[in-house]
Amino acid sequence: MREVVVCTHGIWMKGWAMQPIARYLRTHGHDCVQYSYKSVRRSPRENAVLLGKFVDQLDADIVHFVAHSLGGVILLHYFDLFDTAKPGRVVMLGSPVAGSGVARFVSKSNFMKNNMLGASAKTLLGNVPKWKGTHPLAVIAGTKGYGVGQMLGAPLDKPNDGTVAVSETKVDNCTLHLQVPYSHTGMLLSKQVAAAVDSFIRTGDCH
Repeated sequence: MREVVVCTHGIWMKGWAMQPIARYLRTHGHDCVQYSYKSVRRSPRENAVLLGKFVDQLDADIVHFVAHSLGGVILLHYFDLFDTAKPGRVVMLGSPVAGSGVARFVSKSNFMKNNMLGASAKTLLGNVPKWKGTHPLAVIAGTKGYGVGQMLGAPLDKPNDGTVAVSETKVDNCTLHLQVPYSHTGMLLSKQVAAAVDSFIRTGDCH
């Protein structure tokens, strides 16, 4: 049976942002592909529909997902839309599934809201489907508070990764919730985080 890992980036980024994690996973025997999408011009729901088409084209019996930030929110929409999704495990990295304090702060200005968040604004303010718990899910949250939220002066609960608070990453029915000492972007570059992702995909646990 062929297994594929789909790596999905966050807002303001493209597929290349997931390259460090994808490279690590490939060197440890995983077949990885990167899903790139328009994070501001299309809503998470629209991107989830396109993700569904992307996954349908994969020649794989088992599909795992690794998603950073907004990518995890898109996955909630994906699993809400496609309840017959193929088996596999899911990892979310710093995904504001409970709504984003930075998004609320930015949304006080219509100019910033429209230009920085665009079509993702409504979802980032908390309009997110509930996790159905149909797949094993690991949530990894950073605790090194350095990032765009800090630079903008947005109020964030502590601990946070500088962009997303740990409390904003909490998901009911997740398999495990892990905190790591990295920033929002730093998680993408961390071998420790990549190793945890590899472990969960292989075993369903982060050793």
